[in-house]
Amino acid sequence: KHGAEKLMKKIDTAGFATASIHGNKSQGQRDRAIRQFKEGTVRVLVATDVAARGIDIPDVKHVYNFDLPNVAENYIHRIGRTARAGAAGRAIAFCSADEAESLRAIEKVVSFKLPVAGGRPWQMEKPDAKTKNGGPSRRRRRPSGRGNKVRRAA
Repeated sequence: KHGAEKLMKKIDTAGFATASIHGNKSQGQRDRAIRQFKEGTVRVLVATDVAARGIDIPDVKHVYNFDLPNVAENYIHRIGRTARAGAAGRAIAFCSADEAESLRAIEKVVSFKLPVAGGRPWQMEKPDAKTKNGGPSRRRRRPSGRGNKVRRAA
């Protein structure tokens, strides 16, 4: 839930109209996000497994799994949001080495080996030690120069 919200904010900050749905959202908030996604005012919908079943959204072209489900059968429900009624679509899952067992379980459920892309692992930049989130500090610095010097008492 918190990860979905954090990811939604990052994608939104990158310039994509984004909404999220998860268990901490009210039903009204979820309905609004889904409606905006269907209408196209929101281009990216970040969701937890709360969206895995019972939601029909036509024309979904891509589903990205940022973590694999704990239950292999849930993968089918997650990716079922794309390529409905014969339409083309892609499901992409990010998988870390510690999720290899989950990947094998999913492959068993879908009855085929999923293609795995190789390459160098992605490395996130380390946050600036001066700020909590790695972004620029919000504190304004006083201009250096005359008038800002501390005078010692004599």
